[in-house]
Amino acid sequence: MSIGFDLLATDGAARRGRLRTAHGTAETPAFMPVGTAGTVKAMYPEDVEETGAEIVLGNTYHLMLRPGAERVARLGGLHDFMNWPKIILTDSGGYQVMSLSDLRKLTEDGVTFRSHVDGSSHHLTPERSVQIQHLLDSNITMVLDECPKFGTPKDEIAKSLKLTSRWARRSREAFLDRSGYGLFGIVQGGVHADLRAESAADLIHIGFDGYAVGGLAVGEDQETMLRVLDFTLPLLPVDRPHYLMGVGTPADIVESVRRGIDMFDCVMPTRSGRTGQAFTRRGPINLRNARHKDDPRPLEEGCGCPACGNYSRAYLHHLVRSKEILGAMLLTWHNLQHYQDLMRDLRAAIETASLDSFAARFHATQERGDIAPV
Repeated sequence: MSIGFDLLATDGAARRGRLRTAHGTAETPAFMPVGTAGTVKAMYPEDVEETGAEIVLGNTYHLMLRPGAERVARLGGLHDFMNWPKIILTDSGGYQVMSLSDLRKLTEDGVTFRSHVDGSSHHLTPERSVQIQHLLDSNITMVLDECPKFGTPKDEIAKSLKLTSRWARRSREAFLDRSGYGLFGIVQGGVHADLRAESAADLIHIGFDGYAVGGLAVGEDQETMLRVLDFTLPLLPVDRPHYLMGVGTPADIVESVRRGIDMFDCVMPTRSGRTGQAFTRRGPINLRNARHKDDPRPLEEGCGCPACGNYSRAYLHHLVRSKEILGAMLLTWHNLQHYQDLMRDLRAAIETASLDSFAARFHATQERGDIAPV
């Protein structure tokens, strides 16, 4: 492996590990804040680090369009460009391109698409995606894949995953192996156990530094997602990190960790922070609701973020209703802190072989809901 992965403890199928790269280590299970265009929205990089995050995610599609991979390379790479000295993982751009159904044309070679920014035409191949991620100096490069929509007929998914496997091999051949940098394959196959098994076998035969589960968080319910993980994760090498792409809620994360996922990313904590929703141990809270307007209490007792330490629910409610930028900043920080605190708790539970009891308490507390104002 070009990157290192140490398995430190297990509890059932759950894993406690450590990822080693050229830009430092990350404790797993890990949540990666999404910095699509070279920034985690509404956050300074130093503040993202303060929450405990050790990896952020950048996106090939967005960065190739603005400001351009070659420009980022000339300016020292994405770490220097965005002032993030720790680990960076970059999505291949495949998901974003595939979502542009009216603006793209798919062939064996790759995909031609029109930019959502200015309508300019671009051609993305597996080789070009890997090259862009190399120019960005990403520590973890993702192969270019096709991600079918939820509900796509099985025969079309089968055809798609074969293309993804061929693209994965081309990505592997294009990737420049070097110490502290790695390439992850992406298991596709929809909700079908036989197709997931075929995809996993193809990728393992090629050989990757880590294995992602793609094609989820695309419209299916949680029960379906977890069922797919139940029959997919046992197929993956135990000595490589397992990454669930685009997931999800705190409850999704807890249950996915129990099944053996090591890495997560999702826009939910940052996007929710910008729209007035806060995640707490007692479940999500909508700060737009009028019941908060006279509430002097902190958002969540015991949370170390600035929103909880320095401001009342009443003030946060005022900021959200007034559409003040500070509201988005404070709630984004809180949500990222909540996610990182959850990951720390999950790691500790695995280390002490108490994950089942932790999960039971977690779900019970979430179901009780927020404490009403006195």
